[in-house]
Amino acid sequence: MDHFTASTDPVSGSVAASAIVALVPLLTFFILLAFVKVKAHVAGALSLVVAIAVAVFAFKMPAGLALLSASQGAVFGAFPVVWIVIMAIWLYQITVVSGRFEDLRRVFDVIGGGDVRIQAILVAFCFGGLLEALAGFGAPVAITATMLVALGLKPMKAAAAVLVANTAPVAFGAMAIPITTAANLTGLDADHIGAVVGRQAPVLAIIVPLILVFILDGFRGVKDTWPAALVTGAAFSIAQVLCSTFFSYELTDIVAALAGLGAAVVFLRFWQPRGLDAARERMGLTALVSAGADRPGTGSGSTVTAVRDEDSLTPSRTWLALFPYFLVIVIFGIAKLWKLGVDIPAFLASTDVKIPWPLLHERLVDEAGNPVSSTIYTFNWLSTPGTLLLITGLIVSFVYSRYDDGGRYRMSVGNGVAEIGRTVWNMRWAALTILSVLSLAYVMNFSGQTVSIGTWLAGTGGFFAFLSPVLGWIGTAVTGSDTSANALFARLQQTAGLEAGIDPNLLVAANTTGGVVGKLISPQNLAIAVTAVKLDGQESVLLRKVVGWSAGLLLLLCTLVYLQSTPILGWMLP
Repeated sequence: MDHFTASTDPVSGSVAASAIVALVPLLTFFILLAFVKVKAHVAGALSLVVAIAVAVFAFKMPAGLALLSASQGAVFGAFPVVWIVIMAIWLYQITVVSGRFEDLRRVFDVIGGGDVRIQAILVAFCFGGLLEALAGFGAPVAITATMLVALGLKPMKAAAAVLVANTAPVAFGAMAIPITTAANLTGLDADHIGAVVGRQAPVLAIIVPLILVFILDGFRGVKDTWPAALVTGAAFSIAQVLCSTFFSYELTDIVAALAGLGAAVVFLRFWQPRGLDAARERMGLTALVSAGADRPGTGSGSTVTAVRDEDSLTPSRTWLALFPYFLVIVIFGIAKLWKLGVDIPAFLASTDVKIPWPLLHERLVDEAGNPVSSTIYTFNWLSTPGTLLLITGLIVSFVYSRYDDGGRYRMSVGNGVAEIGRTVWNMRWAALTILSVLSLAYVMNFSGQTVSIGTWLAGTGGFFAFLSPVLGWIGTAVTGSDTSANALFARLQQTAGLEAGIDPNLLVAANTTGGVVGKLISPQNLAIAVTAVKLDGQESVLLRKVVGWSAGLLLLLCTLVYLQSTPILGWMLP
């Protein structure tokens, strides 16, 4: 196979014509998903075929190199991306299989003091953020929606609330895999991108709890509960800024979710919301659960019943319910920061294996004839967050097997390990989608299609900073994944930034942050939400309830990113 150098204007010597042709694979993907409504993994596979055809026939890339580019993208999609996602969901599944998840739900109910509006903030925003940090890919929406319905909330309101609550943490979801993916594709520093995202996403986190309460109980609800909502959102936001900047961008949402929850616990010891009885009547909740009850029952409709006193939480059950999430912070903190005696981060990094991609490396060269560095695949088998989550899950399985509370919880290490296989099986189609989308992204990047589109869009100059979040919004709205949106557009954002004289880190971060509000209206997330609350076929109704919030938050982000590209708010950036 010959050497290949990507060009921005292979079609008739025109950047514009080349960019329009390069858009065909993306348009194929979006049309197949949004209008033809094929399965996401099928849309990804067909779009990959189109991308390879465009690479070969329009951008003059040798067919062998195009196929090899796709293979490297698929392997990167499998490891570390799918590996991280599977391990994150597996860790959550251990809490379900062990029965500890029910105790975790009771913890939120006790903290909320019987006010469903406060409980909704704790469940949908704080715990949902924790689930997003560990799992993502629709799991937080499905889980928290069922929990809110169990609290007695009307199904459609519960679905809308969890979709809005799921916006703020998405950028750092699944151990921040959207940011890791963007950094891998662009060659930019993941820590720096994460720090920039940490100056954008927190703006949403402050106001999202207020929006959540408004959806559930209107202006009266906001008036009654705004201090608690604001304190929770502010604590979440501050933790996002600090953790993404000074600690670990992968752990940002875990720390933020726990900070928001902790702030709510402390604040509610000194302050209680007003108008509880009137609020319950407005929301159709007919039975009051006393502040001392452990949790609502799971009765259907709007009736909520109290749980028997003998099923009350004990300190040990509370601790073990929270144990997996504290352990994640400890293990990741050691892996990322421990340098006393033994430099753990350096040791873990030393185990990474650099693999020049066979038959591809040294055949893709830049204009100076030097091999492009992105054809070197890094197999970070020990340092990847997925492996750290595996270690965490094994420890949790062992601890849960040792403490069964007199037989109440039956969990063995073997049960925990067996759950990995079930998680892999349940994730098979989502995994195929991730592999196909990343293969598509690699083909477009290596052939020059992405650079061509970015160069063309950069013609808008400084105004591109305003448009930048829109690309992430579109990508996530269609694919249902911020990771996939970054796989599609991160390199494009980087190229456009370099051409327009805008910090590419800012634009790549804006793509990530714009995607979080796109997830609010993605068909996949809408389907997950209505299925979870047993309103199958009501996706269009739910869409009408949340699309305005998505558009409004997007406008806020576009304005923020544009101002951050100027001296007006440029001081916000790290």
